[in-house]
Amino acid sequence: MSEFEQRSEQPYVSIPARATLREWGTVNALVPEVYGWLAARNLAPAGPLFYRHRVIGGMDEPFEVEVGVPVAAPVEGDGRVLPGAKPAGRYAVRLHRGHPDGIAETHRALLAWAEEQGSPAARDGAAWAGIYESYLTNPEDEPDPAKWETEVAYLVR
Repeated sequence: MSEFEQRSEQPYVSIPARATLREWGTVNALVPEVYGWLAARNLAPAGPLFYRHRVIGGMDEPFEVEVGVPVAAPVEGDGRVLPGAKPAGRYAVRLHRGHPDGIAETHRALLAWAEEQGSPAARDGAAWAGIYESYLTNPEDEPDPAKWETEVAYLVR
């Protein structure tokens, strides 16, 4: 089920990456680095891990993505880990249940639904203004990917 939500700005830290789906392991490998960076600075996450998609790629076309974690207040980065903020605004939101390998269908369904509602996802050319996959399930707590939940959210016009 999809819905619209009004959200406030949310500061975060992230590591940007560029990779095709064939190279996606390099993106996933950034997760412990982001959490390690936060831990080294005694900063607690203020929400679940997310991937911010700026450009959608494919098997051979690179994605431009950020591997990020929300923080309570803005912080300074160090050149590798960058500060950012999820923009305030209206978001189309849908929950994906199951393995992340099947999340593309959730994206398609959410985009179609938002279009039908007259609120297309915000873009600037090839770049998206705000696409977030927030990983709500910690794999250490629930090892079965079939039971994982991921929130997909698009900033809409």
